[in-house]
Amino acid sequence: MKSLHTILLIDDDDTTNYLNHKLLSRMQVAPDIRVVTNGEEALAYLQEAFAGTEDYPLPELIFVDIKMGVMDGFEFLEAYQRFPQQEKDKIVMLMLTSSASFYDLEKLKQFPDVRRHYSKPLAEADVREIMQEYFPA
Repeated sequence: MKSLHTILLIDDDDTTNYLNHKLLSRMQVAPDIRVVTNGEEALAYLQEAFAGTEDYPLPELIFVDIKMGVMDGFEFLEAYQRFPQQEKDKIVMLMLTSSASFYDLEKLKQFPDVRRHYSKPLAEADVREIMQEYFPA
């Protein structure tokens, strides 16, 4: 399995972040796994990454939760759409959710940057599927 450089987890649930971080680390998906707890923090991180700030490596893979305080996943995605397309093309964006409601899944169709949604926390089979589909060796 190919190894990525940086993954960004955007979720306000500490337990989910812990479990996903542990799984991704154990599977050696990326040596650098960053965690932010809301959409505002994620946008600030990505602004630095797109600007080339050394301490903010551009993530190849982003997992974003839908339901968060401060700025939820949909608000984040609305703002994310304003980033330059050539920068976004370097990133695979996936949605993580514990509530795959019909409304949320329909709303996700408005955001072409999101390739797919997964239930949280991630399972080993999910990670293998993601790596094979989006980052073939």
